[in-house]
Amino acid sequence: MPTPPEGKRFYGSVTVSERGQIVIPAEARRDFGIEVGEKLLVFGDLEQGLALMKASKLIEKMPGIMSMLQSAENEDDENK
Repeated sequence: MPTPPEGKRFYGSVTVSERGQIVIPAEARRDFGIEVGEKLLVFGDLEQGLALMKASKLIEKMPGIMSMLQSAENEDDENK
């Protein structure tokens, strides 16, 4: 099997249960530090598919995201 690009991984496939649940492969949980009870956010793009993100990672990025949003709002106000 060819070596994947730097930072990219393929963890295998999962099967969706009758209740809509999946099991995240153990290697993926280890690589991303996903612990029992941890909250994951589910994002979707109807053309690209689904993506998961640890909620804690988004919270870490919130100050930066909030300042970007604030800057965009200020620019909109200035352009009115």
